[in-house]
Amino acid sequence: MDDVLTIDEIKNRFAPDWVLIGEPQTDEFQRLRAGKVLFHSPDREEVYQKAIELRPGNFAFRYLGELPEDMAFVL
Repeated sequence: MDDVLTIDEIKNRFAPDWVLIGEPQTDEFQRLRAGKVLFHSPDREEVYQKAIELRPGNFAFRYLGELPEDMAFVL
C-alpha cells in the first residue's frame, strides 16, 4: 500500500485491527495525522513480527479497536 492516508482514512479502512504505519506524519504535538499502511492484522504479535521483517525506518503502531472503559495506561 503506497498511498498516504489520513488517520481517519486508516481508521475507516482498517478498524478494529492493529496497524503498522510507515512514514508517519504528525502535527506539532506529535499526534499522528497520516502515513502509509505497511501491514494490518487483528493480532498485535503479527504486526510486531512484520515490523521486524520490514524494518521500516520511521513508523508508528496503532490499535484501531475499542478500548475497554476500565483500562489503565502506565507510562
